[in-house]
Amino acid sequence: MPNYDTSHVKNIVLLGHASSGKTTLAECMLFEAGLITRRGTVEEKNTVADFYELEQQRGNSIFSKLLHTQWRGYKINILDTPGYDDFAGEVISSLRVADTGIMLLNASFGVEVGSDIIWEYTEHFKTPMIFAVNKLDLDKADFDKTVAQAKDHFGRNVVVVQYPLNQGLEFNSIVDVLRMTVYKFPPQGGKPEKWPIPDEEKEKADRLHKELIEAIAENDEGLMEKYFEKGELDEDEMRVGLKHAMINHDLFPVFCLSAKKDMGSGRLMSFIDNVCPSANEILPQKTKSGELLKCDTNGPACIFIYKTISEAHIGDMSFFKVYSGTVKSGMELVNESNGVTEKLNQLFVVEGNKRTAVNELYAGDVGATIKLKHTHVNNTLHARGKNYELDPIEFPSPLMSIAIEPAQKGDEEKLSLALHQVQEEDPTVKVEVSQELKQTIIHCQGELHLSVIKWKLEHIAKNLAVKFTKTRIPYRETIRKSVQSNYRHKKQSGGAGQFGEVYMQVEPWHEGMHDPKGFSVRGREEHKLDWGGKLVFLNCIVGGAIDQRFLPSILKGIMEKMHTGPLTGSYVRDVRVSVYDGKMHPVDSNDISFKIAGLMAFKQAFQQADPQILEPVYSISVLCPDDLTGGIISDLQTRRAIMEGMDTEGHFTKITAKVPLAEMSDYSSSLRSITQGRAKFRMEFNDYVPMPFELQKKLIDEYHKTAVKEEA
Repeated sequence: MPNYDTSHVKNIVLLGHASSGKTTLAECMLFEAGLITRRGTVEEKNTVADFYELEQQRGNSIFSKLLHTQWRGYKINILDTPGYDDFAGEVISSLRVADTGIMLLNASFGVEVGSDIIWEYTEHFKTPMIFAVNKLDLDKADFDKTVAQAKDHFGRNVVVVQYPLNQGLEFNSIVDVLRMTVYKFPPQGGKPEKWPIPDEEKEKADRLHKELIEAIAENDEGLMEKYFEKGELDEDEMRVGLKHAMINHDLFPVFCLSAKKDMGSGRLMSFIDNVCPSANEILPQKTKSGELLKCDTNGPACIFIYKTISEAHIGDMSFFKVYSGTVKSGMELVNESNGVTEKLNQLFVVEGNKRTAVNELYAGDVGATIKLKHTHVNNTLHARGKNYELDPIEFPSPLMSIAIEPAQKGDEEKLSLALHQVQEEDPTVKVEVSQELKQTIIHCQGELHLSVIKWKLEHIAKNLAVKFTKTRIPYRETIRKSVQSNYRHKKQSGGAGQFGEVYMQVEPWHEGMHDPKGFSVRGREEHKLDWGGKLVFLNCIVGGAIDQRFLPSILKGIMEKMHTGPLTGSYVRDVRVSVYDGKMHPVDSNDISFKIAGLMAFKQAFQQADPQILEPVYSISVLCPDDLTGGIISDLQTRRAIMEGMDTEGHFTKITAKVPLAEMSDYSSSLRSITQGRAKFRMEFNDYVPMPFELQKKLIDEYHKTAVKEEA
């Protein structure tokens, strides 16, 4: 394969809601460039991009793929991404290394909610963007409505470069208002004939041509002056202006496609090589130290790892973008995160599941290497003597949690190793071994994401079967009234005995409360608890009834009991304990005696102090089309949600509420079912609130039944 210098490498990412045609377009681009001789289809399960068994079973992309093609002296790296929000991590990592995004819009459905969410990511990266209205060959295709929605959602900078002459089942012609010509395609698609614009279309084409010129000129003073002088811009001037405006995120050209019929993809590829920016034409990367890293082949070598996969018989394959310099096979680079020197034993260009070895890759290119033992996603590798570290990819927070365990005892280590590999490949997966809940918990993006994780685990480790169970809820326990209690611990079994007696007052704690009445506070300790809330411990002992040296032991006993509250075994929070009296024995009193006495006195008091369970409540926001709000609100109300309001966000309605975590375990799949995947949600922890009495009683009964069974 020939080497391409930085200015002749274009990195594009295909974006869009599920089923918008991204993989089909990628297949067209490979076919048009002659890299494949037959176009595969998603239905026939033979596309270059969707090569995983699971993708072929489901009929949609799940993982991002790196492809490449050669077109008229340019190398175009194509990053094909999934459309479901469950796989947002794959989209974000691809956007991080792309120089241009192509957002596909389904002409039958217009702008879907997935497109809006992806747009937020493109705004974050300020990625130059193209809109491609696809599926114009379908009966319900509506180009004008789709463009109107795009302008409504993404702003007036959405500008038409092409429009269909005859959308619908007979679609075969596109009017290009940049080149002012008609492309008419043969029935099998491919290379079109060029025709003059029909008389009946000239007025519309001239109007759109003028709108395009004005939009380009508005973003470039030099071109504005030429436009005023000549009343026109030629094609080359328009190309230059378009590139400049796209780099500044000021213009978003719209193209027409039927990827399934291979109509329009060749013209789009020509626009990519003629107009879309190369890596050295966009703003340079800024390192964490604030240094600008110019995309220059002659600069110091620097690469950024954006994705890792594991392949059987090979191990980890790391995908990277060269941000500076030239990387060569056998080169040694330093990992800025850990200082380890890694050797790039082999370099590859990738075509789906195929890879071709190359000797070197220039700045701006995207490739892969294998067997980097100490390098992970988000790591920067650079030449010795430099300290480059590029900003990491910010992956979305998890939306769903579920407990996992091996189906067979003895497979715990096998499961642990497999989970580690899943996390390595997918940074949106978080694995937590919870000491509090006594569960291994997977935090992920939703039901679809979870099904992929399960598939991965079973393919990583042979004969590993797993089962999922509901995640236990991290409840908290507290009290609502003040109680005094005492406990005497006495043990005599020959030799030195044990003796300790403690009197204490236990009461609810809140910020700003006064010292307890009737006691003289001689010492105060405030402990901010790891699980939230506080324990305030007051020394109110007068006259040396208990030696000062035993107070830490009493506190230790209290803290031990706060780890396993008496109602459900949950952590205890927000209590104040005042130790005001007690007794010692000159021989038998020791630390263990007062620890036990403190623990038991606290336990007795807590049970008598009107104990209460607190449950975690999360703030949730749902983004959905207007016509779906009723069903979503009704569903939230069945989950004990407290509705906070509705607002508009772009073209969609944003519903906000507070919902107990215990009611959210199946929300991801439920929302998808209610809305047919047209709504998205985000949630984050808000606070702990008291649980309703009847639910508290049920929870306590269930806990004690389980405890009795375990003891038996």
